[in-house]
Amino acid sequence: MSGHSKWHSIKHKKGAADAKRGKEFTKLGNMIAIAAREGADPETNFKLRLAIDKAKGANVPNANIEKAVLRGSGQLEGEQLQEIVYEGYGPGGIAVIVEATTDNKNRAYSDIRAAFSKNGGNVAESGAVAYQFDRRGIITIDSPDVETLTLAAIDAGALDIAEDEDTVTIYTDPKELAQVTDKLAAVYEIASSELGFVPQNVIMIEDSSTAGKVIRLMNALDELDDVSNTFSNFDIAEGVEV
Repeated sequence: MSGHSKWHSIKHKKGAADAKRGKEFTKLGNMIAIAAREGADPETNFKLRLAIDKAKGANVPNANIEKAVLRGSGQLEGEQLQEIVYEGYGPGGIAVIVEATTDNKNRAYSDIRAAFSKNGGNVAESGAVAYQFDRRGIITIDSPDVETLTLAAIDAGALDIAEDEDTVTIYTDPKELAQVTDKLAAVYEIASSELGFVPQNVIMIEDSSTAGKVIRLMNALDELDDVSNTFSNFDIAEGVEV
């Protein structure tokens, strides 16, 4: 099975810290609202269930969650949200995909373009980098018993697995994400479960200067209110200080 990405570990830990600070409340509310467009019942809308579970994991108040569901399902007035995917290049020639959820497309594009340009990158045309990625279900579980979890994930239908100390990331076919998540959730506590983009090939960053530039770009994108998720095809070599 695949070795785990050093950048993935950094991002996973940073995401947990951001959630604890409550930084992600607005983003998670927008994610719920978008998902609720396909139905307000999380029992029949798996995308909504994932979004609500993620929000609860970040301690988003129930009132906020309920409001986001009402907003997304059209039961509450508010600005209409759009889901937009942007593509770009960063330092070292890395490819980046940015998922945004916004009520102002012009603002989102302007902010994302500025984040790229200020950090050694540039926005690319649609399709310019997406072909370098596969759409996958991505499940993250924190467990000290990595070997047993790996076997359970294989039995549940995982396509690939990445291990790193006490964290296992499980990749699935997008259509199998709900099924694999439910099977594993019966035994393990799911840290996250979502659809995302997984690179077909990885660019290894082997010097601290480039690594620092890349991480500054990714952090700048993640800090934007309209950005819901980011994906890239780089990793940082062992021994490189970041």
